[in-house]
Amino acid sequence: MINNNVKVLGLLGLCAKSGSVVFGTEACKQQIEKNKVKLLIVANDAADRTKRNFEIISKDANIPICIYETIENLSKSIGKQNKAVIGIKNESLASQIYKIINGGDVIG
Repeated sequence: MINNNVKVLGLLGLCAKSGSVVFGTEACKQQIEKNKVKLLIVANDAADRTKRNFEIISKDANIPICIYETIENLSKSIGKQNKAVIGIKNESLASQIYKIINGGDVIG
């Protein structure tokens, strides 16, 4: 059976291929202001200040946030380097990723 980390990273790759992902702090902030982001993922090893800032931003914008995985693994999953913040724009993919990360029902 595939573990949940592999599923989440695979779904992030799918999001990237479909153009449903935004990455980097400034790009994520801009898309949040436009109400485009449905889920925020911030790397475990991101700077504490970055995590704190995005927790505040996500609460204000009413967007779920997950502190998850490492910068290296998140970046690799979307085909980029050194990306600590990822925003998911596709609502159904965001919902699936959120469920898997939080131990809910999974597909597959």
